[in-house]
Amino acid sequence: MFNGKKKAVTFSYDDGVTQDSRLISVLNKYGLKGTFNLNSGLLGTDNHLIINDKTISHVKPRACEVRTIYEGHEIAAHTLTHPNLTGCDEAEIIRQVEQDRLMLSEIAGYEITGMAYPGGGVNFNHDVAEIIRNNTNIKYARTTVCTGDFDIQSNLLEFRPTVRHADFDRLFSLAREFISLDPDEPKLFYIWGHSYEFDVDDTWDKFEEFCKLISGRDDIFYGANREVLQ
Repeated sequence: MFNGKKKAVTFSYDDGVTQDSRLISVLNKYGLKGTFNLNSGLLGTDNHLIINDKTISHVKPRACEVRTIYEGHEIAAHTLTHPNLTGCDEAEIIRQVEQDRLMLSEIAGYEITGMAYPGGGVNFNHDVAEIIRNNTNIKYARTTVCTGDFDIQSNLLEFRPTVRHADFDRLFSLAREFISLDPDEPKLFYIWGHSYEFDVDDTWDKFEEFCKLISGRDDIFYGANREVLQ
């Protein structure tokens, strides 16, 4: 399933912000691959977030910079303008998802087929997933509901990741468990987050420690989402 291997690791990062460049340099250093979910309607915007009383940059690259920044990794959809799709009608869900997919496909130079649901909390439901399945060319869509396991899933339009990267204790514990596995069936370790979160408590070094731990294993395939889900 994974180029003849039974285990695979993949990463997924949302919003498309300038911190992605630093993250990609870390992933590249350790031979890891990620999928980056972008809002094409917000590219080039300059913003910030207040997290734990700290001002965090939330600046998005310009469309002309996207292909260079994400070279070697996967670009995927995240809707045009980041609404919670559970509050949108069917026509708006289709517009937000498919127009984002089409615009990003033009920017990236290849067909975009993946996405991540935007927003925190309850950011998807079965009805939204079925609208996307039946009216767009999206083939897989990541939720924010973590499973804590490595099982292969059949419903790719309501895909659940293993763990969020900011939960470092869980992240490292799962990594050690995954490394020790010698499975009979394929297993997938799927990590998600936002690269700007590393700025909140300056956890870049801690994340690099994780990348060093999980990388370089002969029995693990390292790929972007489209390489491990399709």
